[in-house]
Amino acid sequence: MQNNSKIDNIMYSYATDVSHLEEENRLLKETLGHLKEEINRMKSNPLMVCEVKDVMLPNAVIRIPNGNSFFVDISQEVKDLASGDTVLCEQKNLTVLRKIPASKKYDVEKFVIMDTPNIRWKDIGGLRDQIEEIKEVIELPLKRPDLFKTIGIDPPKGVLLYGPPGTGKTLLAKAVASSTKSTFIQIVGSELVQKFIGEGAKLVKEIFELARENAPSIIFIDEIDALAATRIDVGTSGEREVQRTFMQLLAEIDGFKPLGNVKIIGCTNRKDILDPAVIRPGRLDRLIKVPIPDKDGIAEIFKIYSKRMNFDKSIDIERVLKSMDGFAGAEIKAVCTEAGYFAIRRKESVITEPDLLKAIEKVRLEEENADAPAGMFG
Repeated sequence: MQNNSKIDNIMYSYATDVSHLEEENRLLKETLGHLKEEINRMKSNPLMVCEVKDVMLPNAVIRIPNGNSFFVDISQEVKDLASGDTVLCEQKNLTVLRKIPASKKYDVEKFVIMDTPNIRWKDIGGLRDQIEEIKEVIELPLKRPDLFKTIGIDPPKGVLLYGPPGTGKTLLAKAVASSTKSTFIQIVGSELVQKFIGEGAKLVKEIFELARENAPSIIFIDEIDALAATRIDVGTSGEREVQRTFMQLLAEIDGFKPLGNVKIIGCTNRKDILDPAVIRPGRLDRLIKVPIPDKDGIAEIFKIYSKRMNFDKSIDIERVLKSMDGFAGAEIKAVCTEAGYFAIRRKESVITEPDLLKAIEKVRLEEENADAPAGMFG
């Protein structure tokens, strides 16, 4: 009886071991299968993501990522192919194998500054005429589009702000965005050209799509001269890319899709080198010069930036303002900041006239050094 019990235990143990081994064997076979699939995927040739430019069944014209176009075959499995579709192509002969869902090339919000500014008109000094002009061209069409419908005219699509650095061009753009409660989308032309070689035109298209999705909106293109300089005979690939990006900008301004509640503000320090195409009628045809402030303008700007500052009552403000002759708004702001630092270094809570005069001297010297030829001070 005892022997039978031992035999039963041994048989049960063997049965259990067999069951465990079979389960382990099944898991190993599954793992082996997954590994073989992974190896096959690693050995397979990658497919190229391309854009369809035109369809002429059973062929298509596609554009590959470097910008070149090819006339290729379409696989029989691909149905309802249309211009603008994104497709996967075999690398050797570029045959279109299948469509993939259209998606943006970029998460474009990562490449622009996008916000709703809180700059008010009263925060800007010395630019009374410029404020009235930009209100007329940008603010009025966004706030009262019915006026233009009644008169039967189309409002301007945008303006060009030009003038020396630091005179308040960006402030004007932000103030009009704030007054119209518009989304403010800021692009720097030089960065667009330098960072996105080969892709600038597509990014411009997506920026305008983003602006339409978030309308009313204002696209502010800083350093537009880097993108829209006078065209020359293009030679290098970089020059060709700048031209493609510029042409895409013009196409978006003129495009089939109306801009509607999207306005464009270009900004440059070098109006003289701009391509006439960007400022012809129907594009950025309103030109607003933003100059260095005059005597009254300097006083207005200084009053705005110094309104919370604790000044010594004996300061000769007229003398201080006269010492800032030729300063732009950004330099006047810098003077206020530097004067505050001089007071802090003296461990005082009151800013004196010598603090202001030393600050003016420092800012002027820094500007002179910045404008000097390379090597003069090195």
